[in-house]
Amino acid sequence: MTQSEFKEHIHENLAMLLPHLEHNDDLIQNKKMLKNGIIFYFLYFKDLNDDKKIQKAAKLLVSDDSSYSLEDVRLRLNKLNAEPVTAKKDAINAIFKGKCLLLINGLNTVFALPTAEKKKRSLGEVNTENVVRGPKVGFIEDVDTNVALVRQRVPDKELTVEKIPLGKSKFKDATILYIQGKADDSIIKDLKKRLKKVQLDDIQDTGVLEELIEDNKYSPFPQIQNTERPDKVSSALFNGRIAIFVDYTPFALIVPASFGMVMQSPDDFYERWIATTLIRSLRFSSIFITLFLSAFYISLVSFHQGMLPTALAVTIASTRENVPFPPLLEALIMEVTIELLREAGLRLPNPLGQTIGLVGGVVIGQAAVEANIVSSVMVIIVSIIALASFTVPQYGMGLSFRVLRFISMVAAAVFGLYGIILCMLAIFTHLARQRSFGIPYFNPNHFFSLKHTDEAIIRLPTKAREVNRKNGSKKSARSD
Repeated sequence: MTQSEFKEHIHENLAMLLPHLEHNDDLIQNKKMLKNGIIFYFLYFKDLNDDKKIQKAAKLLVSDDSSYSLEDVRLRLNKLNAEPVTAKKDAINAIFKGKCLLLINGLNTVFALPTAEKKKRSLGEVNTENVVRGPKVGFIEDVDTNVALVRQRVPDKELTVEKIPLGKSKFKDATILYIQGKADDSIIKDLKKRLKKVQLDDIQDTGVLEELIEDNKYSPFPQIQNTERPDKVSSALFNGRIAIFVDYTPFALIVPASFGMVMQSPDDFYERWIATTLIRSLRFSSIFITLFLSAFYISLVSFHQGMLPTALAVTIASTRENVPFPPLLEALIMEVTIELLREAGLRLPNPLGQTIGLVGGVVIGQAAVEANIVSSVMVIIVSIIALASFTVPQYGMGLSFRVLRFISMVAAAVFGLYGIILCMLAIFTHLARQRSFGIPYFNPNHFFSLKHTDEAIIRLPTKAREVNRKNGSKKSARSD
C-alpha cells in the first residue's frame, strides 16, 4: 500500500493544502466538531459542487453520539462512495475537478466526496451536420451524456469504454469507445500510445487533440473525422472504427478515417440509393469545381484562348475589355472578397450574418462589374465555386479545398493548363501516400468499386451493401 503524505492531525493536513487553495474567494471551508473530539473539515468550491449532496453527506457523518468512533466514520464513508486520497497532488486535483475534500482528525487520509455538480446544457439538434432525414439529437459538452447516447444506439456487450489521462497534469481524460472483435487491436494500441504522449494541458476541444495525434501534421486534409452526431459515431463503431471524446466539447473524433468517409453525409444512408448516388456524384464533382474552375478560367484566358469556342471567347473578351487587371489578380480580388463575406457571416449573429452574406455578395459583385474592376464572367465563376464549396459535408475538409484553390490559381497563372495538371498530380500523389493510423487514406479504385460502397460514389441498396460487407469479412478471415 502506498504510504500516505498526510498526517493524523487535521491541522497539519490543512497546512499542507490551504496554501494552494485559500487564494480562491469561492473556496468554502466548513468545520464540524463532535462531543467526542472527532473533527470534520469540508473543503470545496461553491459553484462546482451540489450543496444538497454536501449537506446530505454531513448529516450522515456527523452524529452527536459520544460512542461514535472512527471505525463508524469509515463505514459511513463507504456508503458515500468516498474516495481515499493519500497524495497532496491528487487531493488538490480532486478539489479542482469539482469534488469535496473531507479531512478527519485522527485519520492520515483525505477523502474526496463525489459531490460535483456538472454545468451542462440540454440535448438539442445538431448545428454543423444538418440532415433532411435522420436523427436530430447531437452531442453536448458532457462526455458522460455523450457516451450514454452512443450506448443507446450500440447495445453490444463488446462495446468498450476506456479513459486515458491527457497532458502533463492529467487534468482531462480522453474517453475512447470501440467494439472488441471489430476494431483492429493494433490501431487501438497505436491510439493509446499517441494519447499517452500528449503533453499539452490546454485541450479545450477535440480539434486540438486531433492535431496532436494525426499522422501528418503538415497535410491540408483532415486525417481524423470529427462529428457531433451520435448516429455517425455508432455506425463507425459497427464498422470497426474507434471514437474519441473529450469533456467540455460536443465534437467526437473517429479513427481511422478515409477520404471517402469524410466526404459522406448521414443523408447518404437514410435516402433512396438511386438519389444518393446522384447526390454523391454531384458532391465529388463539386470538389473539382471548387479546386480548379477559377484556375481553368485563368489558364484559358491567359494562355490557351484558342481552346475556347469562338462565341465564348468573344463574350469573355468583351466583358474584360475595360478590366485593368490580369486574370489572376481579377480572380484573387473576387475570391478574397467571397472569403471575407463568408467569414463575416459566420462571426455575426445568424439573421444578420445571412443578410450580410446575401446582400453583400450581390451588391459588391454588381458594383465591381459596373466599376470595371472584374468581369461579369468572373463573378459568375466565383459564385458557382462558393456554392460548390458548401456541398462538402465536413467543414474541415471544405477549408482544405478553399486553401488549395488559391494554389491551383497561382499554378494556372504561371504555367497554364500544365500548372493545373501538375497541381492535380501533386494532390492525388499526396492523398495516395497519406495514412490515417496506418490505414490508406485514399484509394482511387474504391470510388468506382461496388465492393467498397461505403467509400464509393455509387451506393448500392442496403441489402447488397450488407452482402458485400459479409463477403469482405469472410475474405479477410481466410487471409488471416
